[in-house]
Amino acid sequence: QLQLTEFRGGLVQSGGSRRLSCGASGHHLAAHVMAWFRQTPVKAREFVSRSSSSTYNGRQAFVVGSVKDRFTISRDANTVNLQMNALTPAETDDYYCAARRVDPAEVESKYAFWGQGTQVTVPS
Repeated sequence: QLQLTEFRGGLVQSGGSRRLSCGASGHHLAAHVMAWFRQTPVKAREFVSRSSSSTYNGRQAFVVGSVKDRFTISRDANTVNLQMNALTPAETDDYYCAARRVDPAEVESKYAFWGQGTQVTVPS
């Protein structure tokens, strides 16, 4: 069972940056599609970005259009990172890391493994 843990949430000034990380103790993540979602209590969980597995022949990284000029996803064998720049108060959310095998996806229900989430707060 893959257990994911997110790191480095916290308080960020409006317009500031934060780099979130996610790892799985004792597991290499190369065979998994890794994704980031975000959610507040009043809205549905929203897809942000995903990085394909090492065996996928298509596009490796995808960031949703609304943040593609400010967010970047990266990964190595053991972690996946989400670099977020120019954050706004509207992006105060719980950010979740997720994983699945084989093909990439942008739908929450496609992901079998989830972290507990890390909160990012951007005061107005």
